[in-house]
Formats: sequence, C-alpha cells, structure tokens
Amino acid sequence: MYHSISDSPDDPYRVTVSPHRFEEQLRWLRSRGLRGVSVRELLDAHTLGLAKGLVGLTFDDGYRDFASCAVPLLRQYGCTGTVFVLPGKLGQDNDWDAEGPRRTLLSAEDIRGVAAAGMEVASHGMHHVSLRGADESTLQEETVSSREAVESLSGAPADGFCYPYGHLDARSVRAVREAGYSYACGVDPGSLSSRFALPRAHIDQRDTAVRLFAKQVLHRMRRVSPSDLTILEQTAGRS
Repeated sequence: MYHSISDSPDDPYRVTVSPHRFEEQLRWLRSRGLRGVSVRELLDAHTLGLAKGLVGLTFDDGYRDFASCAVPLLRQYGCTGTVFVLPGKLGQDNDWDAEGPRRTLLSAEDIRGVAAAGMEVASHGMHHVSLRGADESTLQEETVSSREAVESLSGAPADGFCYPYGHLDARSVRAVREAGYSYACGVDPGSLSSRFALPRAHIDQRDTAVRLFAKQVLHRMRRVSPSDLTILEQTAGRS
C-alpha cells in the first residue's frame, strides 16, 4: 500500500516514498524473482493458479505524482500497479489531511494517461470520506457513482474499490459488493477480511530491504486469515 511517490521532507502521516527509495524497493522485488502487478492482474492470476511471484502494488488517493514519478519507474522495472482515484476531486488536493503538505491529485487527462500506460485505475470513492457508519445516500454516491465516473474517465472497467482511511464495516462492504466491484482493499480489516476487504501492508520511506522482508512475513502472520484471499500471501515466505 503506497500513497505519494515524491520528495517531501514534510510527511507527518508517513504517506510519502521518495522516487529513489521507490526504485530501491522495486529493485528489491525484482532481485527476489518477484514482480509488482495491479490487483486485478494478481486476482486473475490467482484464479488461474499463476500468481506465484506476483505482488499487488496499490497507490491510494490518486496523487498526480503517480503519473509523473511512479509510472515511469514501474514501467522501467516491468511492473504495473493499481491507482485508487477520486473522481469528485479531479486536479484538486488532499484537503482531508489536517496536517502536512498539500498534494495535487490526478486530473482527468492524467487518469487517461496512466490507463493508457497499462495501469489499473480503480475507485477510492468520490470525495475521500469515511464509509464506516455512512448513510445510504453517501454509500450510493461513493460506491456506485464513483465507479461510473472512474469507468468514464479511464475507458476501462473499474473492478476495484479502496475504503478511504481503511474505514469499513459490514454495510460498506455490502455496498461495494452490490455496486458491482469485483474486489476491494482495506488496510487491516480483521474479521471482515475477504475479497471485498483485502488486507494490505503499508509501505513508507523507512522501508529498506530488511523492513520489506519483515513486513512480508508479518503480513502473513498477523493480518491474514487462512481462509481468506489476500494480496501478499502468494509471496510470503519466499526468501
């Protein structure tokens, strides 16, 4: 689970990975015989029994630096990824963050560009609002309306959804499923873990090779129910 790929010393929420560190992380994956892919590609490969060596890479919030910094490096290392965008805030900024720097979000043109570059474009809702305890009108707009908007922008099916802040409950999971998505990502959904609440490992600037390996192992031990389909279980334990 990535967010912003940029050089920013002001990072109170630890959502920034510098391009240099990101390249090191991609190089680490490739040196271990692993390849970063979109969640859609990972799940399709899992269905076919071909997911060995694949790691799902996700980028929350849809920052413009995904297009300018992340995509060139992903392509350089033969990887893809899933970017979760906010169609209700195109070209605006992360005004939901009370502290830290303002970061520009992807525009409509940016989204078309990253889709053309082979990246999966999926939904992060319309406006980055928490869905935990949300009313029916909000759930409808943030799931159904956002899916329609993302598909219109990218020109491709919006298969995936990502819960803002990682907040979810049984109602929001059901709303995502009923909106027609084929999967959804959380952070640490616990007992709600499923294809519609996939757990992910947070990655930040501090994650060198040793920390990446530890997170790979801990994700399997602490966040994965044996009966659930998850993103990283395919690669856990391959050292």
